[in-house]
Amino acid sequence: MLSFFMQNHSEVSRQVAAHLLNIEAIRLRPEQPFQWSSGWKSPIYCDNRLSLSYPEVRTYIKKALADAIRDKFPAAEIIAGVATAGIAQGALVADLLDLPYAYVRPEPKKHGMGNQIEGRILPGQKVVVIEDLISTGGSSLKVVDVLRDMGANVLGMVAIFTYGFHLADENFKQKNVELVYLSDYQCMIIEALKLDYISEDQLTTLAQWREDPGSWGV
Repeated sequence: MLSFFMQNHSEVSRQVAAHLLNIEAIRLRPEQPFQWSSGWKSPIYCDNRLSLSYPEVRTYIKKALADAIRDKFPAAEIIAGVATAGIAQGALVADLLDLPYAYVRPEPKKHGMGNQIEGRILPGQKVVVIEDLISTGGSSLKVVDVLRDMGANVLGMVAIFTYGFHLADENFKQKNVELVYLSDYQCMIIEALKLDYISEDQLTTLAQWREDPGSWGV
């Protein structure tokens, strides 16, 4: 029997994509490409932090993330957010699940206590990592390395949105990390066309980028 989350995943994916498009968390700018932290240039940019400013969207995403954790990682003992974009989302989800919470910086602070993990995670604790967006997966998986190095048991990662790149799939596979996501690029494109958010010409540009994102715009 399919789990609750998997039974409803297609509708959740559609709703999340529609919400992100409606609040303009997803931007399209092929004439002036965005540059990601990975160094890739992209005609599209997704900023899920905007959802925090819209209570209806924020609540929907929070509940969907919590449902995914209950369903896929019921043994979770603590939630860890990825700094910076995953900090608020992780805190919201941890509060809803009534679980302890911490967040992980990309590197230790250079002042004060020099913490890289803010909050308390104990060796052996079963952790679920919350991320807002997956592109290549590189920065997100560095957080997993930090947690594992200190002895935590990382059950998996839950993200709001993924571009679904093959490189990301390979990176998660190599690190042996299960990734669960609410929505993805393909679903977003379908919704964007329904909502007249993108034109056919823009769809062609996006398709070209999607075929080889590492070389597009170079």
